[in-house]
Amino acid sequence: MSHHSIADIRKEYSQHSLDEADVAAHPIRQFDLWWNECINSKIDEVNAMTLATASSDGLPAARIVLLKGYDDNGFVFFTNYNSFKGQQLEENPRACLVFFWKELERQVRITGLIEKVSSEESDNYFHSRPLSSRIGAWASPQSQVIESRSILKDKETELAESFDGKEIPRPLHWGGYRVKPVSVEFWQGRASRLHDRIQYTLEENGKWKIERLAP
Repeated sequence: MSHHSIADIRKEYSQHSLDEADVAAHPIRQFDLWWNECINSKIDEVNAMTLATASSDGLPAARIVLLKGYDDNGFVFFTNYNSFKGQQLEENPRACLVFFWKELERQVRITGLIEKVSSEESDNYFHSRPLSSRIGAWASPQSQVIESRSILKDKETELAESFDGKEIPRPLHWGGYRVKPVSVEFWQGRASRLHDRIQYTLEENGKWKIERLAP
């Protein structure tokens, strides 16, 4: 297999620009602007984001998860607390999120501290999920080794019968995390690989410092 062709894959970015003089004073306000542009652009799975974590010994891991809410307090996603990502977040409550919206030639990178959302918030989101997803949260021992898919299907069938006609409670091992940002970078693709990178850094006084980074 030739690897030369892979090296030749490239795209020239030219749609937009990003200047520190024009961005919002707060990163969430800037995220609002980009988020709304993404929604209006009808980007497929606009809320898909890479979640990077690391264990206490520095072992990194990354995977795609879905953003389920954000506000000035941070960015929220939900998962099984006993999963591998949950174990790493327990050991090392820090994370990095990356959104890549290729249609607009943009990335957002959010680095922050992790906290679990309240039980009420987890309950509210859990009960808003489709029935099959609520059953799935009970059926899957996420990240554990299983012998076959039939184990999941059998457990799903068993739970569907058990919960038939009943309200399905949220499993205590399932809920939300919030990434509380300390650094947010907005990346806009530009020509000649001279991309625009604007970084917000949270200072001790609670204010955000805005700086341009070299591409």
